[in-house]
Amino acid sequence: MIDRARLEELSAAERPLTPDECSALARAAAEHVDLAALDRQGEGSYELLWRNGSSEGWLNTWWEARDTGFHDHGGSCVGVYLLEGEARHETLTVGAARRVTGHVAGDAFSLDDAGIHRMEHERGAVTIHVYSPPLREIGHYEVVAGELRRHAGAPDEISPPSPELTAALAGDE
Repeated sequence: MIDRARLEELSAAERPLTPDECSALARAAAEHVDLAALDRQGEGSYELLWRNGSSEGWLNTWWEARDTGFHDHGGSCVGVYLLEGEARHETLTVGAARRVTGHVAGDAFSLDDAGIHRMEHERGAVTIHVYSPPLREIGHYEVVAGELRRHAGAPDEISPPSPELTAALAGDE
């Protein structure tokens, strides 16, 4: 059970949000999600909680492990709050050590509107992601014939893993 009326009230800002405001809103929205009522069948899902002129919020449930692959948010910043389970976040870096940060239930983090990153959700991870402004597209990244390529995807399209890019970055270590 999700209290959608309360989520609409929480998200009623009249302006774009900062990354820190997105993570605070994700944390506040989590208080209105009944974890015990979630359908835990299948691999998991993503559900739009709200979308308005300033932000949108998504509830992501991953009952099986999931790698989002490297992606961007098409000019939207994001705040993430982990309700349950564990996840790792990696910012795309080139020519430097990889930056992977582990997160557990109760953790929140944010990214600005220009970042490229990936998330690895452990089995059973539940997160809320708040984007501002609302997503227009998601850019998916992969190495093709030795070149980094971006593919623009729809805002509600699941992000595919980027195994070639991840492997190339592992070779930089």
